[in-house]
Amino acid sequence: MKKFILGSALAVMMSTAAHAETIGVTMAQFDDNFLTVLRNGMSDYAKTMDGVQLQIEDAQNDVAKQQSQIQNFIASGVDAIIVTAVDTDATAAMSKAAADAGIPLVYVNREPVNVDQLPEKQAFVASEETVAGTLETQEVCRLLNGKGKAVVMMGELSNQGARMRTKAVHDVLATDECKGIEIVEEQTANWQRTQGQDLVTNWLAAGVEFDAVIANNDEMAIGAAQALKAAGRSMDSVVIAGVDATQDALAAMAAGDLDVTVFQDAAGQGKGALDAAIKLAKGEKVEAKVYIPFQLVNPANIADYQQKN
Repeated sequence: MKKFILGSALAVMMSTAAHAETIGVTMAQFDDNFLTVLRNGMSDYAKTMDGVQLQIEDAQNDVAKQQSQIQNFIASGVDAIIVTAVDTDATAAMSKAAADAGIPLVYVNREPVNVDQLPEKQAFVASEETVAGTLETQEVCRLLNGKGKAVVMMGELSNQGARMRTKAVHDVLATDECKGIEIVEEQTANWQRTQGQDLVTNWLAAGVEFDAVIANNDEMAIGAAQALKAAGRSMDSVVIAGVDATQDALAAMAAGDLDVTVFQDAAGQGKGALDAAIKLAKGEKVEAKVYIPFQLVNPANIADYQQKN
């Protein structure tokens, strides 16, 4: 009887171990408000699952470091890998490394350049970037009644999301309803609040006149607002728009500093990526692209989003 009980317990332990999943996660950088929400959402979700362990690494915005982290995950035999890419143009090599090792890989948030040629057992979970840029710019156009001057603040140019959001800005401003809005400056501030503040400060010092700031994300938009306030510009005289609906952005909107943002479900993307990674690790099929909708946020509906992200 003792042998039977011991054998049964051992079988249960082995079964549990067999179903345990270790997921290697490499984030582009920890020092990013949106990616922090995504990372925390993923970690919190993993805690609700039995036998799921995350090994999360910070690539510190260094593509070589991220590639090294992926190689280390492969060498340690993780069951799957989740990547928020530092450089979305460098993802083909990452996909090949994981595919050659037979390890599933899921990209989250930042669209890989090879998204339409992902190998078997790889997927992409995010929101459609063109939708964010479209919603944001359409609202700016409405607030300006289709006329005025705008400056555009881009994210990192190595990032597919920044390029797609910026293209959407141009596409909206080319429509009949919005073609009266002229882009007078367009530069990158690399997703960063301080760089956004510096960029707008420089534009103001150079005498650039504008009625709207269209930023690829909230951090740059907040930086723009800080620069304008420091220069004594009335916040009622300029429309400021961003993307992500972070808590900082919603606080800025409540204070009257931000006019437009677009809710991107960071925690939802984290959960979706983890679900996809676990399914792929178990040999299950998942969609190659999983999109979570964007939603426009303005002062009229801000209350609906203040407990999110």
